[in-house]
Amino acid sequence: MNDFPWLTIIVAFPISAGSLMLFLPHRGNKVNKWYTICICILELLLTTYAFCYNFKMDDPLIQLSEDYKWINFFDFYWRMGIDGLSIGTILLTGFITTLATLAAFPVTRDSRLFHFLMLSMYSGQIGLFSSRDLLLFFIMWELELIPVYLLLSMWGGKKRLYSATKFILYTAGSSIFLLIGVLGISLYGSNEPTLNLELLANQSYPVTLEILFYIGFLIAFAVKLPIIPLHTWLPDTHGEAHYSTCMLLAGILLKMGAYGLVRINMELLPHAHSMFSPWLMVVGTIQIIYAALTSLGQRNLKKRIAYSSVSHMGFIIIGISSITDPGLNGAILQIISHGFIGAALFFLAGTSYDRIRLVYLDEMGGMAISIPKIFTMFTILSMASLALPGMSGFIAELIVFFGIITSQKYFLISKIFIIFVMAIGMILTPIYLLSMLRQMFYGYKLINVKNFSFFDSGPRELFLSISILLPIIGIGIYPDFVLSLASDKVESILSNYFYG
Repeated sequence: MNDFPWLTIIVAFPISAGSLMLFLPHRGNKVNKWYTICICILELLLTTYAFCYNFKMDDPLIQLSEDYKWINFFDFYWRMGIDGLSIGTILLTGFITTLATLAAFPVTRDSRLFHFLMLSMYSGQIGLFSSRDLLLFFIMWELELIPVYLLLSMWGGKKRLYSATKFILYTAGSSIFLLIGVLGISLYGSNEPTLNLELLANQSYPVTLEILFYIGFLIAFAVKLPIIPLHTWLPDTHGEAHYSTCMLLAGILLKMGAYGLVRINMELLPHAHSMFSPWLMVVGTIQIIYAALTSLGQRNLKKRIAYSSVSHMGFIIIGISSITDPGLNGAILQIISHGFIGAALFFLAGTSYDRIRLVYLDEMGGMAISIPKIFTMFTILSMASLALPGMSGFIAELIVFFGIITSQKYFLISKIFIIFVMAIGMILTPIYLLSMLRQMFYGYKLINVKNFSFFDSGPRELFLSISILLPIIGIGIYPDFVLSLASDKVESILSNYFYG
């Protein structure tokens, strides 16, 4: 059964089915939309079926592995495989992309191209999470850039070209460091050149060389994650992108950086990670506070949510830096948790904009009476973002806290200081989120405007909001559902470290 190329089909299906749509005669926007949604649902069902029947939870090794010779000259292979680290992100990608295509129903201009770009992003993301070859990892990483650039520059807001150019400059610039790292680690890292991740995981490198590789990969992943000060493309991109694109950016694109940090920096370069982790811990702690304070000063609704994403990424950085079982498990849980919460908040921000055509918070107010369903969903999901107990964000951040407390690498005084600063960040989070809700939904500003009326959330939007809310509550009540997937893999990664 495992000889069947499940992963190749899962990766190739969306982009090939999407390219078929470009050659079919134009039958109207509605046909394109439903065709794309059917492909996404079919892909999600196919992925779930393949994983349910072929993935063994208690096996930390690579499963569903495929290894085909691709280019003889380079000794380049099409290597695919999944483990506990990638299965959660692949299922998250399927779920969020399916809902993002449903959210893109209002898009009517060039809808064939729009939906094709979303499907090509889908293939690129799943390809990245399941690639077991470094060069294939890089190709999938690059496959993401062009669709995002086009989605931004063609369907964005007023400053769409500026934000799209900024995005491509940052991400393409960081990709140079990724390529240098990939070529360096494969050519100079061992006696015989290899791009196979399993073989590279067992290599040891000279300390200076390992540090150089680590810095190269870190810059590439720091832009995508993002880590301050390389985060400035994110608020502009989110501020201008269509909200269905924002769902993919916040839900999946940022998680690619976190995944790369664990998969390559932590797994392949343990000595360098051990040396850099105290600095990453400091940067992550500063990021939580800085982004929370900056978020509070944002007038633009989507930029405020974008900075809240940057703040929440700080917990992932701290979890990865703690080099402990709870810390890394908490970081992986936060990757999944924020994927749902970030996507949901951007979707609701977009639906609000569709109704009132306002982006600045100081121009809004009094919307709670007119749109009670959107108000209710926005409030519940803001509570999830500020880590309300019973929601996924709370348990993820709590496990990261445990990770720092149990870390053998840091002195007690530094652990107390980091936890104290993180706690301040957790206090600032409700301040900027509740302030956002107050400015949007309370007061009398919009009610007093003459001829002011708009309709509440329809069945499609309500279904979408509830679909994202259910896994957030489900993970909050029973986090072991996600943690059990990655626990064996986490232990095998940490076995390379002397702490933990």
